[in-house]
Amino acid sequence: MKARIGGLEIGEGLPVRVMGVINVSPESFYKGSVRLTPEEVSRAAAEMEEEGADLIDIGAMSSAPYLETWIDEDLEVERVRMALKAVREVTDLPISLDSFRPKPVLEGLRLGVDAVNDVYGLAYLKGVIRDIVDSGASLIIMARNVKSGDPIVGITSMLRGSISLALEAGMSEEMLIVDPGIGFHRSHKSLKWYEFDLEVLRRLGEVKALGRPVLIGCSRKSFIGKITGKTDPADRLSGSLAAETIAVLQGADIVRTHNIRETLDSISVASAFIKRPIRSRASTSQ
Repeated sequence: MKARIGGLEIGEGLPVRVMGVINVSPESFYKGSVRLTPEEVSRAAAEMEEEGADLIDIGAMSSAPYLETWIDEDLEVERVRMALKAVREVTDLPISLDSFRPKPVLEGLRLGVDAVNDVYGLAYLKGVIRDIVDSGASLIIMARNVKSGDPIVGITSMLRGSISLALEAGMSEEMLIVDPGIGFHRSHKSLKWYEFDLEVLRRLGEVKALGRPVLIGCSRKSFIGKITGKTDPADRLSGSLAAETIAVLQGADIVRTHNIRETLDSISVASAFIKRPIRSRASTSQ
């Protein structure tokens, strides 16, 4: 059960990979992740590489389900173009593009992104899946908005459907990664949204049964604020590290985070606990 993004291998028997987040969307829920100029983007990317990120995720339009974030597609394209060029000036780390709309995705592919991170599970990208396949980019597919029934059954059903679409278009399995969508299931009829998110973490092994590496993005999200009483995402670091540690213990293969250095420490300890390989890091003390 392995995959790759660019030259980076992902999956069982390998270290948990750390994905750093750079948003060029001022509407994003966590303002600490926002960079609005090429200089800011380049600086953030270089810092992430120095801190130990394995790959970088670029977002040009917020997809937070509880915010009014919709922007013109051409504006998203402009943001994507600026951010990708700025990141590529300072690092060769693999880049994923967090977008679900055709124009920005096609621009990202033209500029050589290593993966498309689609939070709508190909709902809007059916017409360009073949372009993704032909580009050699990987695909991160997220489940979104399970409304009733068992939450994990709903998530895995959605993901199976998206995986089938990708495979039918010619995508190889080694290019597919799944994301159960923590924070993106707000309309469930019987579970409160934060209970839903906790259930995803609790039963992550059932998502892994799909046979694909699993990405988890819980950094600074609302369920952490609900549990801790921290209404400002800037105050949710400790809760984020706890949730990311749980995700690793439950089998996550990629952790998408705003906090590279701190997250790396947390997942290193969690990985050592479950005897999963960790990246070699210089020791500062005995």
